[in-house]
Amino acid sequence: MQRLPDTSLTIALASGGREFFGWGQDRHLSADLFDALNQNTRATGQWGKKAPKIPAFPRPQSKRKPEKTKAATKPRSVAEIYKHFQRR
Repeated sequence: MQRLPDTSLTIALASGGREFFGWGQDRHLSADLFDALNQNTRATGQWGKKAPKIPAFPRPQSKRKPEKTKAATKPRSVAEIYKHFQRR
């Protein structure tokens, strides 16, 4: 997959799905610039009491991976790791 444009369907599917189609570096940077300008406006504006909430630029959301169970993410002790590698 070398030299494919970053807006191609192949790159979009590798990034997470069809909703990423057309989202190249230029589009991501434009969305980031839009959000940065909104944050700057919100921070430096002359608001009465509270600054209004300005929504972020809509971006494609990747599908979430299934979450691991707590047993799989439980930290192991050095002794347990040592036992695991001794069985091999």
